[in-house]
Amino acid sequence: MQVEHAHTRCWVCVLSCLLLACLYVSSLYVWRSSLPRDHPSVIKRRCASVLLVSAMSPAVVKAWMQWADVRVHVSVWELMGVRLEGLIPAAILPLLLTMVFYLGTLVHSAMDNPEGFTGELQSALDVQSWRMCVGDAVWLRNQLVAPVTEELVFRGAMLPMLVPCTGPTTAIFMAPLLFGVAHFHHIIEQWHLHKDSMSVILLVSGMQFLYTTVFGAFTAFIFMRTGHVVGPVLCHSFCNSKGLPDISSALQHPQRSALLFSYLMGLLLFLVLLFPLTDPVFYGAIPICSLAPSPASVC
Repeated sequence: MQVEHAHTRCWVCVLSCLLLACLYVSSLYVWRSSLPRDHPSVIKRRCASVLLVSAMSPAVVKAWMQWADVRVHVSVWELMGVRLEGLIPAAILPLLLTMVFYLGTLVHSAMDNPEGFTGELQSALDVQSWRMCVGDAVWLRNQLVAPVTEELVFRGAMLPMLVPCTGPTTAIFMAPLLFGVAHFHHIIEQWHLHKDSMSVILLVSGMQFLYTTVFGAFTAFIFMRTGHVVGPVLCHSFCNSKGLPDISSALQHPQRSALLFSYLMGLLLFLVLLFPLTDPVFYGAIPICSLAPSPASVC
């Protein structure tokens, strides 16, 4: 695969990414409603909107390729991480890496479960529980629609457009900024509900921006190293289900020492396994790396 880097215009790359981010966020507000964001009717309408934007994202990438004069010998879908080669390891290994990071959280849940690790495993495999989840609009949004649409748009579509201009490493840290800013629309929603003061809303939104940006950098790294979008989607869904590690609760737990050790071991193992589990050797030729203006270690 070859790409003509000399004719790639950075302003086209950035504007294309901004266009996608604006389309994604604005699609949430085409439906006017006074109902809260977790109301089933609001969730259904917003899910339909972001699914439509996600379906349009390959067309935006294709248009960018025309405007920026980028030529590759793979399909747009392959550039966006939707491909078969290396699919199974791409679905398993990044998720395993994420679960390692959440080792402390998983141990914490098992300790608080009266039936221990066995109870946690039974809950995870309980068919009736999964049926109830599938029927819950909030669960479907958080665990399915949001991970799929956000990763396809903010990783699958944006990273191929940024890499020719910035290179892989810079793109990994640049794309998540758009992902973090895209979550600032929650400020408007919280303000309309009048539940908190603006200072509290801004503080919470700032923390959310930090978290989403760091998380976005992680899934962007996964995307660049594997060339697949399935890994970021599954990691995103898993993180949404677990939330932030609850260190403050662990500090007050009767078995504090064991829990803190689990959190620390999870972090250390995550750092040790980060590159080995995302080694491109598991995933075959990575289409997006062909867009890089020069060889980069991250690929």
